[in-house]
Amino acid sequence: MKRNKSAIKRVTQAEKRAAINRSSKKLLKTLSKKVESESASKNIENAKASLKSAIVAIDRAAIKGRIHKKTASRKVSRLTRLVNTLSPA
Repeated sequence: MKRNKSAIKRVTQAEKRAAINRSSKKLLKTLSKKVESESASKNIENAKASLKSAIVAIDRAAIKGRIHKKTASRKVSRLTRLVNTLSPA
């Protein structure tokens, strides 16, 4: 058990940050899966709409430091490529 006041505060702050990070990453996974399921069902309009919301969430997570900026770029690139394969060439 932590004894001094600052150590107790650091533990509670770390728990809060971990909860925020966990919920943010869960949202990213959910949005990514939504884009993948829409593209699997060949629904171009819904896939593009889902992609737009996923990109916004991924960029926001990168700006706030929840994920690394290169990880965000890679996720956006992969999802965009997935949706672009649906549209006729």
